[in-house]
Order: sequence, then C-alpha cells, then structure tokens
Amino acid sequence: MKILLIEDEKELSRSITEYLQAGNYICEPVFTYEAAVEKVNLYDYDCVIVDINLPDGTGLDVIRSLKKNKSETGIIVISARNSLDDKISGLEIGADDYLTKPFHLPELNARIKSIIRRRNFGGTNDIQFNEISIKPDSMEVFVNDQPIVLTKKEFALLIYFVSNRDRVLTKESIAEHLWGDEMDMADSFDFIYTHIKNLRKKIIERNGEDYVRTVYGMGYKFTDKQQ
Repeated sequence: MKILLIEDEKELSRSITEYLQAGNYICEPVFTYEAAVEKVNLYDYDCVIVDINLPDGTGLDVIRSLKKNKSETGIIVISARNSLDDKISGLEIGADDYLTKPFHLPELNARIKSIIRRRNFGGTNDIQFNEISIKPDSMEVFVNDQPIVLTKKEFALLIYFVSNRDRVLTKESIAEHLWGDEMDMADSFDFIYTHIKNLRKKIIERNGEDYVRTVYGMGYKFTDKQQ
C-alpha cells in the first residue's frame, strides 16, 4: 500500500515513515503544502496522512485539491489542534478520519488499515476473490484453501490487482504503486513482467485461474470476466 505523509515536524515524520515502511507500506514524506499538492496532482495513493498546520499553507487545502481531482484516496488528518471546529472542517470537506497529536503509531496503522478496507474491500478484514483468499494483516494468501508463498512485491501486486479489478492498469501505475515515485528514473518496466509471471505461476500451481489479462499497448487487467 502506498502512503503520502504530509507533516512538517521532521522528527515525527521520520518516526511515522520508518514505522510504516517497517510494516511493508511505501511511505513518501513531504514537509510543505507546495510539495504535497505537487504529489497529489502527479501520483495516486491508497491513503494520505495530512497535518493541518503547514509552513506555507493548510492541509485542508490539500484535501480540497484531492477532492477537486475526484480522488478515491483515503484521508487521515493529524494535528496538534484539538478544537471541534478543525475536526469538523476536515471531515466535512472529505477527510475519513482525524487523529490528535500525540498519538500512538499502532493506532495510526489501525486507522489506515480500516480506511483501506472500507474503501477497497467493503470493510472486511479478509479479501475473497473467487478461489483466492487474502489476509492482509498477516500477509497470507490461499488459493483453493492451499497456502501460497509470495514475496512482498508479489503480495502488494496481488492486492493492487484485486482492489482495481476490471480496470486497466498501466505498467507505469503498477511500478509507481510498488516502488513509489523513484520509479520515474527507470529506463524500463520489464521487471514488472517478471513479478506478474511469478504471481500467475504460483496461483496456477494451486489450480487457480489466471485472471491477469494483457491489454496490448496499455497494460494489464485483473478480471474474471470473459473477454
């Protein structure tokens, strides 16, 4: 899962980033309103964590920018302010949740997971797609009730496919989701094919269906619908 952290307190930002990265999230930190708006206009995220107080603007305007772009990104507001007005303002313009500093990092993680489950998977803890069962919290995958062992990238790829089923995903969007905006420097996306091939093989080895369709000239689609 890909997270954008908008927080100008450098030490807090570092702590959150390290914690989330240790939990297998891709977490990209920014420290200013300008950098945050540039990010949300260029990239897609599963969740944005945004502080209200920024040195060159307000996090509320970042939320407005996301909503203007009709983004489906989950949004958590974090702020030292504990006023009811701030909380209501954030929620009214489209935030999903609100945390007041200081907070425990496991609580933030639980809020992120809850938002992603609610937005992508109808609020369920486990994900079921035909014969494929996914347990995101423990990173376990079963095909026809048989476990398969995936690498971190293969697991992230499967989650990305299932949460975007029936949609065409470009190689660029897949690479960005799995590696973050550092993939802007990549000369080729051939490595994506390797991850997809390995994921397909492991599912098929458990007598699962191959749901990955190549859309020539565009990318890939994960679907059980007949073409």
